[in-house]
Amino acid sequence: MKVTVVGAGAVGASCAEYIAMKNFCSEVVLVDIKEGFAEGKAMDLMQTASLNGFDTKITGTTGDYSKTAGSHIAVITSGIPRKPGMTREELIGINAGIVKEVTENLVKNSPEVIIIVVSNPMDTMAYLVHKTSGLPKHKIIGMGGALDSARFKYRLAEALEAPISDVDGMVIAAHSDTGMLPLLSKATRNGVPVTEFLNDEQQNYVIEETKVGGATLTKLLGTSAWYAPGAAVSVMVQAIACDQKKMIPCSLMLDGEYNETDICLGVPAIIGKNGVEKIVNVTLTAAEQLKFAEAAKAVREVNGDLKF
Repeated sequence: MKVTVVGAGAVGASCAEYIAMKNFCSEVVLVDIKEGFAEGKAMDLMQTASLNGFDTKITGTTGDYSKTAGSHIAVITSGIPRKPGMTREELIGINAGIVKEVTENLVKNSPEVIIIVVSNPMDTMAYLVHKTSGLPKHKIIGMGGALDSARFKYRLAEALEAPISDVDGMVIAAHSDTGMLPLLSKATRNGVPVTEFLNDEQQNYVIEETKVGGATLTKLLGTSAWYAPGAAVSVMVQAIACDQKKMIPCSLMLDGEYNETDICLGVPAIIGKNGVEKIVNVTLTAAEQLKFAEAAKAVREVNGDLKF
C-alpha cells in the first residue's frame, strides 16, 4: 500500500505522520515544489520511526511525480493556506490552478489512484478534480466533513462536560463557515440525544462554534490548523487501505442524493477499498433540508468561478 501526500507543509506533514504511525501502509511519499522541503520533512519523520514504533517508509521529492507511481491513494493538500480574515472561497483563484496541475500529475503516474482533496475551498476543489481528472466519482473524496465532525464532537463534549468517547455526531453540507450543517438532531451521548442534556443556548453555542472552528484556529495561530486535518485524513486513508467500510461524512459528487446534482457537498458515506462504497441518505428535518439547499446554492456560486 503506497500513499502520496502532495504538499509537505504543516497539514501535509501531519497527514504523513499520522498515516505512518498507524503502520498500515508500506510507503508514504511527500511531494512539494520547494527544493529539499519534502525530503527534509520525510527525513525528520523517519528519524521518529524507532521512537514511535512504525515501519512505514517515508520518502520526499521535489516535484518528481515519477516517485509517486503506483500510489493507491493520494492526498492533495497543496495550495496557499488561509490567512486571518480570509474565507476559504477567496482562495479559489490561486488554488484551482495548483490542484488541477497536481491532479494531472498524480493520474498520469497512478491511473488507478483514489484522491482525497484537502485544499480549500475544498468542495469546489473536489468538484474541479471530478471535472478534470477523468477518474470515476467513487475515487474522488473531499475531506471536510471528517474534520468538521471532529470539531463538532469536541464542542459537544465540552458543552456536555463529557468524555469525547461518549459523544457521536456529524456535520454535512459545505465545508465553509456559513455552509456547515452540524446535525444536532442526530447527535448523541451514548445513544441518548444530546438535546436531552443541552438547553437551547448551549445547543446554539455548539453549532456556531463548530461552524467557525477553522476560522477560530486561524485567528489564534495566524494560519490554518494542521493536527486535526492531518488526523482526519489519516482516518479516511486507513478506511480505504484497510477496507474498513467506515461511515465518514465527506464531500462527494452528488447525482440526485439529497436533491442535488452535479455538485460536491458533504454527506455521510461508507468508505472502503474502492473509495466511496455507498452514499448514505439520512432523513433531515425541514430546517436541515433548507440549510442544505442554501449551502448548495453558495457552493454553486463559487464553482461558477472555476475555469477548467
